Amino acid sequence: MLALVAGRGRLPVYLADRLEARGVDFRIFSLSGFEIDANCGRTAETFRIENLGSFLQRLRGERFEEVCFAGAIQRPALDPGQIDAATLPLVPRMVEAIGRGDDGALRVVLELFEEHGLAIRAAHEIAPELLPRTGVATRKRPAGSHLRDAAIGDAVLEQLGRDDQGQACVIANGREVAREDAAGTDAMLGRLAGQANGGILFKAPKPGQDRRIDLPTIGPQTVAATHAAGLDGIVIAAGGVLVVDAQRVVKDCDRLGLFLLVREAV
Repeated sequence: MLALVAGRGRLPVYLADRLEARGVDFRIFSLSGFEIDANCGRTAETFRIENLGSFLQRLRGERFEEVCFAGAIQRPALDPGQIDAATLPLVPRMVEAIGRGDDGALRVVLELFEEHGLAIRAAHEIAPELLPRTGVATRKRPAGSHLRDAAIGDAVLEQLGRDDQGQACVIANGREVAREDAAGTDAMLGRLAGQANGGILFKAPKPGQDRRIDLPTIGPQTVAATHAAGLDGIVIAAGGVLVVDAQRVVKDCDRLGLFLLVREAV
């Protein structure tokens, strides 16, 4: 049986639909404070971070064998008064994880689940179509200036990877305009609404990132935010960015006059 640990956004619902269609035995769980979207048509059992030890024991006791993490969450606060006995031995590692950068924190989380006998399943293992083929997916094609901007995006993402934060940036006319922070891609684009005059949204995983969890994701909302910011298109790393509702993403890009380039790393 598979535990789908779901955060916010469309991805967990997409995966639940695919698992159900394939007859996979699964249940959905959400971390308290970051529950699956209420209007998505799916329900989830909720657990607190302070009861993680009990949650892990429960999964093992109920013979769960796999876990998939999908959807957006932010780093939770740890309330010492809510920690239960099963979680107490894990607290030093949990505190260490909360104090690390994004990738470092996720590695600790994966270790805890694996130590309790759960295999980590990546979202794209469940739904391989989430990783699109390399090339231009839209009618509009990027210009040479956009390809040069993408090369700058590579350098920005490498720096973000060293700092262990962020998986996206905006590059326009050969310069960095914005970079993603803990608020996420849509928030970054929202701050640019109507201000950009061309350029690209560039999105890629961090160098050396464990690709079983927290791969960057785009979907129809990303397309709308990119257009509202005044950008020309989206460039994503081949094999490293999930595209949810890909047909709609391409259709929306074509309707709004944007391009989508799935680009091999240079």
